[in-house]
Amino acid sequence: MLHCPRNSMLTALTSSGLFLAIGISSALAIEPTGDWRVADGVANIRVAQCGGSMWGVVAWEKTPGGLDTNNPDVSKQNRPTLGMPILIDMKKKPSLEQWEGQVYNAKDGQSYSATITPIGNDQLEIKGCVLGFLCGGETWTRVGPPQAPSNTTTSMAKSAKPPAMPKTAGLNAAGKAGQKQQTQPADPLADICLLPDIARFAH
Repeated sequence: MLHCPRNSMLTALTSSGLFLAIGISSALAIEPTGDWRVADGVANIRVAQCGGSMWGVVAWEKTPGGLDTNNPDVSKQNRPTLGMPILIDMKKKPSLEQWEGQVYNAKDGQSYSATITPIGNDQLEIKGCVLGFLCGGETWTRVGPPQAPSNTTTSMAKSAKPPAMPKTAGLNAAGKAGQKQQTQPADPLADICLLPDIARFAH
C-alpha cells in the first residue's frame, strides 16, 4: 500500500519542499474524507474525521480475507485487514491543507510519521518518513464522496438503539403468512469512528 524507499537526504528535502508548496497552493482543497483507491489498486481506504482527527481504514480489498500477518505484535497477526486503521490520528497543520500523524504499512508491519495532502478534489498525496528523512510516498485516487464529520458519542448512542423490525411478507413459498423477511446486515464500516481501534482514541 505505502512503500518507503530509501532516498537520499537531498531527495527527501527536495520532496519535502515540493509537498510544502503543494500544501500552500491547495488552500481551497477539500478535506481528505471519503474513499480512496491506493496506488497499486489492492485496497480502498475510507477516511473520516473522528474526534477532530482524520482516520483511515481499509474499506475494500481486491483479494478478500487478508490478515495483518506482518504485524510485529503477535496478538494482531490474525486480525482482518478489512477495517484495519491505516491512517492514524492525523491532525491538521495550522494554515495548511495538510494533516500529519501516523501511517501503518501492512506490507512490513511498521508505522511511519506521515502527512496527507489533498490535491484538487480527486487525489490524495500520502508521504511517510522514517527518522524524518528516509521518505517515500504515493498518490491515492478518489472513489467515494467526502463524508460529514462524525460525532463519535452521538454515533455510539444511535448504534445502541434496538434495530428496526424487518417488514413482514404476506405469504412465503410454503403458504405461511406473517413470516419475517431477512434483511441485509448494516455496513460495519459505515461509521469508521465506531471501530474499536479508533473509538478508544476519538472522544
